[in-house]
Amino acid sequence: MSIEEVVLAEPRGFCAGVDRAIEIVERALLKFGAPIYVRHEIVHNTFVVDSLKAKGAVFIENLDEVPAGATLVFSAHGVSKSVRDEAQRRGFRIFDATCPLVTKVHVEVAKLAREGYEFVMIGHKGHPEVEGTMGQLGAGIYLVETVDDVARVQPRGERIAVVTQTTLSVDDAAQILAAVKVRFPEVREPKKQDICYATQNRQDAVKAMARAVDVVIVVGSPTSSNSNRLREVAERLGTPAYMVDSADDLQAAWFAAGRRVGLTAGASAPEVLVQQVVARLRELGVAAVRKLDGVRESVQFPLPLGLGDRSMGDLKGPVSPLHSSRS
Repeated sequence: MSIEEVVLAEPRGFCAGVDRAIEIVERALLKFGAPIYVRHEIVHNTFVVDSLKAKGAVFIENLDEVPAGATLVFSAHGVSKSVRDEAQRRGFRIFDATCPLVTKVHVEVAKLAREGYEFVMIGHKGHPEVEGTMGQLGAGIYLVETVDDVARVQPRGERIAVVTQTTLSVDDAAQILAAVKVRFPEVREPKKQDICYATQNRQDAVKAMARAVDVVIVVGSPTSSNSNRLREVAERLGTPAYMVDSADDLQAAWFAAGRRVGLTAGASAPEVLVQQVVARLRELGVAAVRKLDGVRESVQFPLPLGLGDRSMGDLKGPVSPLHSSRS
């Protein structure tokens, strides 16, 4: 083991949308008691999901699994209009943990659809955010995952708008968007790009860090889109990069020829996991840990009505390891 230094990316880890989603589940559990049902994983992180399961959250995919009168939380990724309508018909107590930046995309789709637009959506097939956004409409929204996909889009009309999954690679999305604009020169773009501030900031931080280290470790679960994109960003800059769900996943062979290790975390990965990776690397002989300068994020989204006000200090339970402070 020849590691001399661990370099921490800034920013890393939880974004405001993820923090809000987790807090919604925790507050619902404190106010209404277990079980609280959550449609899909609240965020894509094994540690987070397991921690909430231990407190009484039940994660489901089909609303048939939710008993009458239960409390239901929609995940941070958002849901289709049909899922939302069905949940309301069944009379569940509903709290929507959809990230407000995803909700912004849903609102834009609904508004422009009323104006007669069809949509090209840049995203990954099967991702719950993509399913939720495309599910705002019954038809007239076309998914593209690559530049080549753009040529296969066959809209019915001439009014086309473009929307984007919020957790994509900024560079990949720009390439696909360029192809969309060539194919549809009059395409309507969002006033502000759909890729969220946190995704952009974390990718920028990895770009800055990757040039200064020999290997990059990304803390994040395999299902996390934004975590996978961080690994890809580093690899494209020529720096070997690996994703770990926890410190137990670290492999000594990754550091055989590296003196400096860069460490970051996806927006759904809690800081406690980052610190466990740091602790493990210290056990392996690392003495120095340095934090890079980076963007300081101060975004905070309001909670849904019915779950209290953060400023009032109500519904306080024991400190959750999901919200551990950074060192």
